Amino acid sequence: MVNVKNAARSAGLPEPAQTNHRKRLTIKEVAEAAGVSTQTVSRVINNRPDVAPETFERIQRIITDTGYAPNMLARSLTQGRSHILGVVAFGLEYFGPSRVLTGIEQQAAYMGYSISLNLIHDPETDDVDRLLYSLFSRQVDGIIWAIPEVGANRAWSHASSAERPIPVLLVGEMAGQTSLPSIGIDNRAIGRAATEHLIAGGGRKIAIITGPVRWWEAQERLTGWRDALEAHGMPVPDRLIATGDWGANSGEDALYRLLDEEPELDSVFASNDQMALGVLHAAHRLGRRIPEDLSVVGVDNIAEASHFWPSLTTVDQPLRSAGALAVIEVDEAIRRAQPSRRAMEPAQPQMRLLQTQLIVRESSRAPR
Repeated sequence: MVNVKNAARSAGLPEPAQTNHRKRLTIKEVAEAAGVSTQTVSRVINNRPDVAPETFERIQRIITDTGYAPNMLARSLTQGRSHILGVVAFGLEYFGPSRVLTGIEQQAAYMGYSISLNLIHDPETDDVDRLLYSLFSRQVDGIIWAIPEVGANRAWSHASSAERPIPVLLVGEMAGQTSLPSIGIDNRAIGRAATEHLIAGGGRKIAIITGPVRWWEAQERLTGWRDALEAHGMPVPDRLIATGDWGANSGEDALYRLLDEEPELDSVFASNDQMALGVLHAAHRLGRRIPEDLSVVGVDNIAEASHFWPSLTTVDQPLRSAGALAVIEVDEAIRRAQPSRRAMEPAQPQMRLLQTQLIVRESSRAPR
């Protein structure tokens, strides 16, 4: 364990008094001990990359050994920033939203931001103005809106963003043109890739189990499934479409319904891994061999997917990367908005779609 008194003496700093009210060290004293400027110490505190590694390590060691902590209030007043990001999120019980939030939190911590998290219970909230202005009043530097598009819950984002005093960024693919920058995952490509793989494995009666149809992600995966079937001249009957709720039970129930409608069913694209688990369970109960009788593909590549029996072929989404990239981009927008840089032309709103990867395992037939 570090002896703070000895560390202070060796660093050339004032020794802490023998009292519970010891003197707070200043950034100037830390800089003097390290033989650098206060600006260099500030760069280290803010995890800036423009410090030589050996200098960064020396300053970090002095900060750690002496227990120096920056005065965050003074820092905020000096820089005109709170170093807090507002995050509005929904559905942490679902895999996708929870992974996005993990990426946001980890990247924010790495870049020196705290998070003011607002969890809502209904994704189709019409209380957007109250949520936004609540965050504005807390002096957050920027806002990340990480609620999946459900119904018309993002209609507000199509209006002009000129009156919003701080940057706002959306996470999640969405319909239509928005006035805000956004980061999403190409869900239509997910549907195409999964279905193409099932076709390549000899699938001719290929069903889809969608998520709730009001979710844009579910709609896009359904569209990708249709795209692939039509590209191969295969029929797209409604009897091969079942709707789930993202849960395993709904996947199991959906397979029973699909087999009632199409007994010759040979392949299933489940729109997430939990529903795919339900499909595997139902198939085992019915005595259908996986993948010989029924080829199955899911989405998400959850940690347990490789331990399903048989292991699950799935589409991996860069969900944590989407959250991390949201923090990076909102930070860039915050920096563009700083008074010293207001002459710069603001970036035009754009949607960035991240690509996915098919992970082939044992639940699907190999391409023929």
